[in-house]
Amino acid sequence: MFILNDKKNIDINEERANTSVKGNNYIKELIGIAKSIIIAVILALLIINFVFETVSVEGRSMFSTLDNKDRLIVEKVSYYFSKPKPGDIVVIKNPQNIKERFIKRVVAVAGDRVKIENNKLFINDKPKDEIYIHDNIMTDFEEITVPKNTVFVLGDNRNNSKDSRMVGSIDLKLVVGKATIRLYPFDKIGGLYKHGN
Repeated sequence: MFILNDKKNIDINEERANTSVKGNNYIKELIGIAKSIIIAVILALLIINFVFETVSVEGRSMFSTLDNKDRLIVEKVSYYFSKPKPGDIVVIKNPQNIKERFIKRVVAVAGDRVKIENNKLFINDKPKDEIYIHDNIMTDFEEITVPKNTVFVLGDNRNNSKDSRMVGSIDLKLVVGKATIRLYPFDKIGGLYKHGN
C-alpha cells in the first residue's frame, strides 16, 4: 500500500518536473525571440540613421530628373568622409523648418561665386551647361559667394523650386545624404547620374 502511494507520488512529481521544464523551455524561447526582435529593431534604426533610407519625392521641383512620388534610396555614409560635390542630388533639411526635407541638386560649394544672369547659371564667372534643367528661363540672381561649410542648391525645375535662392546656402549639418538610386517607378529604376563640373 505504501509502495503504491510512493509510486504515485513519484509519477506526479515527475509529471510536475516535466511540465516545469517545458514551461522553462517555452519562456527561454520567448526570451530568445524577444532578443532577436530587439536586435533587429536596433540594427534597422542604426541603418536608417547612419547608412541609408528610402524617401519619396514630393512635388516637381526636381522635374524632369525626378518626379512627384518617385521613391529613392538616400545614402548617408559617404558624407561622413567627404563633402557634397557639384552635381550631387541631395536630401536636405529646410533651414527654416528642419522637420521639412527637400531634394535638390548641389550646384556650388564653399568659396564658389554663384549668379544667374540672362537665363544662365554662372559659377565663378563660368556659364554652366545644365542639360538636366526643365526649362532655360530663369529669373536673375545677384552674385553671392557660398559661405564656408555650406553648399548652394537649386531644383532642376528652376521656376518651381524653393532652394538656396530663397533660403540661402545650406549648412553641411543639414545635408541628410545623397540620393543614389531610384526604386520607383519600376520603368525608371536605376542609378541617379551626377552632372558636375
